[in-house]
This record gives sequence, structure tokens and C-alpha cells, in this order.
Amino acid sequence: MSSSTRRRRYLRTAIGLAAVLVLSVVGAGAWFYHRLDNNITTFDAGGVATERPPAPVPVTPGASVPVNVLLLGSDSRDDGNNALGGGDEGVGHSDTAIVLHIYADHKHAVGVSIPRDTLVTIPSCKLSNGNWTAPRNDQMFNSAFTVGADAKGNPACTQNTVEKLTGLRIDHTVVVDFKGAAAMADAVGGVEACVPNDVNQFGIHLKKGLQKLSGQSAVDYLRARHGIGDNSDIGRMKRQQAFLSSMIKKVQGQGFSLPTLLPLADAATKSLTVDEGLGTAMKLVDFARSVQDIKLSDVTFVTAPWRFAGERVRLVQPDADTLWKLLREDRTLDGQSTTGTGQQAASPTAGPGTPAGADTPLTPEQAAAPLTVVNGVGTPGLAGSGSETLKGRGFRNITLGPNSPGHQATRVAYDPALKAAADQVVALFPGAQAVEEPGSEAITVTLGSDYRPAGTRIDSASGPSQAPGAAPGTAADGTPSNGIPTGIAENTRNADTDPCADLTFG
Repeated sequence: MSSSTRRRRYLRTAIGLAAVLVLSVVGAGAWFYHRLDNNITTFDAGGVATERPPAPVPVTPGASVPVNVLLLGSDSRDDGNNALGGGDEGVGHSDTAIVLHIYADHKHAVGVSIPRDTLVTIPSCKLSNGNWTAPRNDQMFNSAFTVGADAKGNPACTQNTVEKLTGLRIDHTVVVDFKGAAAMADAVGGVEACVPNDVNQFGIHLKKGLQKLSGQSAVDYLRARHGIGDNSDIGRMKRQQAFLSSMIKKVQGQGFSLPTLLPLADAATKSLTVDEGLGTAMKLVDFARSVQDIKLSDVTFVTAPWRFAGERVRLVQPDADTLWKLLREDRTLDGQSTTGTGQQAASPTAGPGTPAGADTPLTPEQAAAPLTVVNGVGTPGLAGSGSETLKGRGFRNITLGPNSPGHQATRVAYDPALKAAADQVVALFPGAQAVEEPGSEAITVTLGSDYRPAGTRIDSASGPSQAPGAAPGTAADGTPSNGIPTGIAENTRNADTDPCADLTFG
């Protein structure tokens, strides 16, 4: 047999094997998509209000637009969930509610937690018999999910309530139950979470400290309120935010590969209830692909500004309305725009007196320099505010460290190899002490009592103040003036924060 004949035979064999592999993968993919489609449960779109906030308009024809996703955690014991949550089957509540705002650049996101006890107006909602309820004022937010007393809840009513509250158009609503939370944690091989203290009550047993949770322990961590942390729903929301951050980190660390995503997708879809816009596997995959470029450092969690009203909660104004306005306008928490460009705005602190060079674009090396921001005072939200200032300047590799109260002066410590980036950091915090620390793996910014969130001014007689008539950190129109309103800043948690940091509201 000639060499040319052998080459042709090998070539035909190789092509044949490749064809078999392609067909096998396509066939398996088709089978798997069919399986996922059969897993997914959708809720009736007929229950969504007809009068809704307007859909966002692209800045230019064909440009991407922001997307708002309502994530609900159901405590329904129906369909076998009582095995994980205890109790009897009955009407489910949505004790977890997060509005995830994905910016138009699809590289940044903010997740806003709404306290379950928040007093809100529940608008007209559709019942299973086709009738619509009358609007009701001063109702607990989580009761919207119970309208109609359906065992699986009323996601459309909660969506209507969120749209009424925020003025945001909700593009998608996703409900996950106990089984879904347990299965997803299992599918990624466990999620790293921090338990503030030993818990041994109500059938829940958790050990204090940082650990990997999955299955029942993951559900216990997410749903426990009494006997853990400060026993509050607000503290529970912070733990849920930290858990979601760790899960995102785990998935991104494993990569968006088939071995990672297929088990996760299979586990999730068995326990998801979604709107019809996400009602097929292909739609879910398309959505997942649209957000895969969002880095953990570019995800921020916020608890809607709140205060106790007896045993209930009311949102703090004008800060809550400022937060909704920022998201409606697709702006970051410090008022910067990401729409259409995916680029960062100039430093929010830039202005008269800003050190020379503070407005020049960062080099790629400077932007990627590792930074750790530490709250050196203990004031809630201080590190988050400093982190937003750094992000607005263009720094991308930012981590929040644990609180370290007792510092009077703001301090920037760095290894000499990172001096160029450290100089840019120092320029953002006037008066900060620059300290060389050879061997440091990151530039550490410790915010002292001399630090003021961007946008505050110092009056010689009365200290830090805002523009006349404006809320803290806001302009006269209620929007941030180069800073973050206090009610937002003190309720902010970056997704890449130390999972053991700031787990209670007290």
C-alpha cells in the first residue's frame, strides 16, 4: 500500500471519527436541552400587571440595554421541601428577595435585597380563579407572594409589587426553593460560607467559622434567623449575600465549561419557577452567556436603606428613592455611567485641588493592581464607599478586608513594586499617609476617621456637610454628587468582600 493511500485512509478515518464525535455531542446536547426543558416550571404571565414601568431604550440602535432580574427564595414546604425546611406543606413565603440590576455594559451588576418585613403597597394581583385583588397599603413585602394562598406562591404578584415600589421594569423573575438551593450547592461541590457562631437549635446544627456548605447545611445557613448572628432578618440577608458571592466565585473559578454548567443547570432547573421569558433551556443558556463577563469584583450587594418601624421595617427616604433612580438611569451607586461604553468614568473626587495626574487614565498594570480596603473606624459602609471611589477611578482588583477600628488617619500601605499604582490611590484620598511595606501582596487602604466619602465638603466651623437641602452625599435633585448617600453606603457589601466580614447589621 502506498504512503499516499495510507494518508487518504487515515484522513477518512479521522474525518469519520470527528463526524461521530460531533454527532454524539450534538445528540447529547439535544437530549440534555430536552431534559432541562422538562425540568423547568413557568408561572402564568397573565398575572403580570398591564400598567408597568417602561422598558429601557438602547442608547444607540442595536446597543445592549440593562436587565433587571427578580430573584426570590421560597420557603414553601410543598413538593418535598419539608424534608429540608421542616414543617408542614402550606402557603410559601418569599423571605428572600433580590433585585439584580445588570448594567447595559453587561460587565457590572448590583443586587438589591428587600427586607421581607418592609411595609409596602401591594398592587392589584391576579388570583387562580381569574379575579384581581384590590390594592392594599402598609403590607409586609413577603405577603405579596402569598396572595391567592397557592402552595407554590404568587411570583407575578411579588413582581408587580417590586415594580410598583421601585419603578424598575422587571425583565425576569426566578423562584428557587429549598431543594434548588441544596442541589445547586451540591452541584458546585459546596460553597464557602462563614458561620458567625455555633448554632444548635430548631433542628439546625452549624459550627462557627469559615467552612464549605452543601445540601442540608447550605439550606440551614440560608434560612436560619434565630440563634445565628444577631437573630435578625437583616443579618440573614447579609449572610445570603455572602453565600451568593461565594457561589459566583466558585462557578467562575471552575470556568463556564460543560462539566461545570451541566450538573448545575440540571440541579437548578429541577427546582426553579421562572417567567416565560426564561422558560426554555436555550433561553436560560442565552441569559447565562450574556452575564458571563461580569467579574466578582464588579458585583455589589445592597440592602435597600431601611429602619425599624416597630416590629416591621420602612425604607429610609430619600435614600431608597435615590437608589431606585440610580438603577432606572443605569448609573453606579456613586452616580457614574457605564452605559454603552463599558469604560470607567474619571475619579469622582476629581476637581479643584485634586493632585496632578489623578485624572490621567490608569495603565493596565495599575488598574489590575491588587487592593484591599479596610474600614479603620467601624462606621457601617465606610469600606464600601472607599471601594466605589477606587472603582470609579478605574481600579478593578479590589477586596474588602475585615474591619479594624481605631485608626485616626487614612493610610495607604504598599510594596515598592506597586508604587505607581499606590500613588494613584493616594491621590484619591487627600491627606492619606503613604507607607512602604516591602513584601505586601496588595495595596492596603485603611480608612481612618479623617476619611470622608466622596462628595462631602468640610466646613471649618461645623465639619463635613452636604449641599444645602440635599440628603447626605446627594445633589439637590436627590442623586449622588460624587459620592454615595449614607443610607446606601452603610448597607453595601461588595461581592468579593471577606465572607466573614460584616455579617450582622448591628
